[in-house]
Amino acid sequence: MSSNNSRSSSTRPLLALVCLGLLMLLFISLGRWQLSRAQERQSLAQQIEQGRQQAPLHIDSQASLDKGALWQSVAVHGSWRSELTVLLDNRNFKGKPGYWIATPFVLDEGDLAGSSLLVLRGWLARVPGQAPSVPDAPSGSETISGELLERVPRMFELGSSPLPEHLPSPSGTPPVVQNLALEDLRSRIDMPVLPRVLAQTAPASQLQTNWPDPNIDFEKNRGYALQWFGFALIALCAWIGVAWKWLRRSRPNFAPTRKT
Repeated sequence: MSSNNSRSSSTRPLLALVCLGLLMLLFISLGRWQLSRAQERQSLAQQIEQGRQQAPLHIDSQASLDKGALWQSVAVHGSWRSELTVLLDNRNFKGKPGYWIATPFVLDEGDLAGSSLLVLRGWLARVPGQAPSVPDAPSGSETISGELLERVPRMFELGSSPLPEHLPSPSGTPPVVQNLALEDLRSRIDMPVLPRVLAQTAPASQLQTNWPDPNIDFEKNRGYALQWFGFALIALCAWIGVAWKWLRRSRPNFAPTRKT
């Protein structure tokens, strides 16, 4: 009976030390992850600021597209393909649910003539119990402008809402998806799709074009990192305390030597 108690008393501190050590590693990893997120968001904030400081650019060639910085104001000339419109669901504006309207815009100038640029035309409010009524894009050629994005901003989704195999949709109504990747669109329409997205700001339309900026609050991530590192320090202090008690119990005669 005494041997069982002895084993139990020696095993518990060991398990506690292992658990505390694992917690320290976990807290440190979470802190480092938050620091990396802070760095990503700080870089994004700098990218947005630098792009918006650039002079407006007219895109009519591959060279001009490559030159255009993300978040820079650009202009393109061409015509809409309204039948290829896609609705992006769960895009709120000032707390109201709605859709982003994404429509390919076919360029008709320079060596990019015939290629399409996916344009986020604006936000459309959702009316409960009604199918979305999407206003048609203007017919004919026109010049539009907006900010150049790398891709359509993504939303978190648990499941998938794929596009139809081909666009336009056989039903004649715009498909509704949660997220839209340029690769998916490229495989479903009959024209090249440029590797950029335009968030339209002009000319004015019936749609809301006050686009939200991405979350760039990197100071919050740094604060979270400090909290995780603080938890790691607490776990380290607890580990030292358990180790010290275990050492004293396992060596009853252990005591610091004193000089006389």
